[in-house]
Amino acid sequence: MSPARSPFSPRAVLALVLGGALLFVALLWLIGAGLGSDNTNRGEATVGGRGLNGYAALAAYLDQRGYAVSRARAVPALRQPGLLVLTPPTAADGAELTRIVEARRRIGPTLVITPKWLAVPLKDSLRAAQAGARPGWVTLLAAELPEWSGFYDDLSVQLKPMRSGGMIAAWRGADTAGALPNSEHVLSGSGERLVPLVVGDTDGRVLAGFIQDEGDYPGVSDMAAGDFAGADPDEADLDIYPVAFVFEPDLLNNYGFADAANARLAERLIDALDDTDTQSVVFDLTLNGYGRSPNLLTLAFKPPFLAATLCLLLAALVLGWRAFLRFGPPLRRGPTLAFGKRALVGNAAGLLRRAQRLHLTGQPYADAARERIARALALPHRLDPAATEAAIDRALAARAPSAPPFSAAAATMRAARRPVDLVRAAQVLHSLERTLKR
Repeated sequence: MSPARSPFSPRAVLALVLGGALLFVALLWLIGAGLGSDNTNRGEATVGGRGLNGYAALAAYLDQRGYAVSRARAVPALRQPGLLVLTPPTAADGAELTRIVEARRRIGPTLVITPKWLAVPLKDSLRAAQAGARPGWVTLLAAELPEWSGFYDDLSVQLKPMRSGGMIAAWRGADTAGALPNSEHVLSGSGERLVPLVVGDTDGRVLAGFIQDEGDYPGVSDMAAGDFAGADPDEADLDIYPVAFVFEPDLLNNYGFADAANARLAERLIDALDDTDTQSVVFDLTLNGYGRSPNLLTLAFKPPFLAATLCLLLAALVLGWRAFLRFGPPLRRGPTLAFGKRALVGNAAGLLRRAQRLHLTGQPYADAARERIARALALPHRLDPAATEAAIDRALAARAPSAPPFSAAAATMRAARRPVDLVRAAQVLHSLERTLKR
């Protein structure tokens, strides 16, 4: 009967093992990176929102215009060079906003877009009723003012109509002009340090502006609406970057991006703020509840821990390849104790060596050699050991006068204790035995 063969070939087993290992590593990386919960299109005023109040259109437009657009989900990512766009919610922590903005004053400019709309996602029934409605779309219920106590408290925000009766509310700034999609709820700001960038066309209310402090900002200063000379370059701090506010979010959100003028305004505003020409725009998601904290899985795939992870993966690959080379049924082992006289002697010698009793073998070995030589010389059996060894010495002296006496060699064998001495004495006895047996 032939042995049963495996239904899988070695190549199939190798493919299964490697595929499973790669999928497991990919799963760990996905869990560590948090890609399983990457949906930011939940009807909120964030860069991932595709509703009227979101800024997905702004990010997509900047990306198409050649800007390096990224989304920050960790606090360290907020400190990279380039323009940082903050879209905090209405009830954001003012102290946290202050920490983020102040930490970037010598890193890059910051643009804060204030929230306005109270929005809810479209219900499933309404989504089904409206043709073309997509996930993330919202219904705008009302407008509300932000509450950021402790963050630029010298600025005040007002919410009031710009034109009633459904008339178009126009704005102007950055050498362009446009219209707001909603004229009943218009958000504007005011303050002594606020320099207007975009104003209402009818009453001049500030829809967007920047904070004038000890810094010199030639980009936004040239864009300022009205007469504004800017700071003296000789006395200004040239190492800090500007902080700007867009009080009316409909200028930059998806609702306002239905007008091409708002897209032109967004690009000019960003160019004026980031006068270092880094072409980098970072949208914050930490303030909107999408932040991630570092974990062990994330750190394992980032330097300097990435080197240790690669070493572990390489070691696992080597172990797997070694196991694959032994693929198939294991070879049948022989018996632990081999048969035959040679194997018996070897097993006995191994037992003596492990028991550390080699010093006890000198006496039996010398006696056994004497008995073999006595039989070979046909000496009488009635002789005692001393007489037998004397007879062997006489026979040895007759055949090999230069050879040492057998009795002396036997005495040396019996007195030996170290393994090396036992081997040397045994070699002498073996040589004398061969001489007498010729």
